[in-house]
Amino acid sequence: MPVLPTEKLREKKRLVREFRAFVDRGNVVELGVAFVMGATFKTVIDSFAGDGGENPGILGGLIGAIFGGKTPNFNDKGVTLNGSFLPLGSLLTAAFNFLLVSLAMFLVIRLYNRFRSGEANAKPAPTTNEILTEIRDELRRRP
Repeated sequence: MPVLPTEKLREKKRLVREFRAFVDRGNVVELGVAFVMGATFKTVIDSFAGDGGENPGILGGLIGAIFGGKTPNFNDKGVTLNGSFLPLGSLLTAAFNFLLVSLAMFLVIRLYNRFRSGEANAKPAPTTNEILTEIRDELRRRP
């Protein structure tokens, strides 16, 4: 039996509604925002600590200024084992960047949680029933 165009249209509309409900839950949008912010924040960390490539970062420049010479590049540092080179310098750079990103994200989340707990401790607005109860009690107290 052939599918009528109206049935196809209904199916597409249902699919769009389900997708909107999925996105409107909030978790997907928040996750997307967190991903974009994390990726952007990584560029800040890379500019500070270096990206493990040609960019040594501010920290690499400071190390070069303190110890003299060129800006250090740790990518070519490593160990040769049985004729095979193990690039430990790039691993250490990546691990250091990971620690910096983790620390920064921890501090941001900690600040966010403090902000949220401050909202939770705030006294909620009284409901209509509570206001009416207060008015009733006040009227009863009057002679």
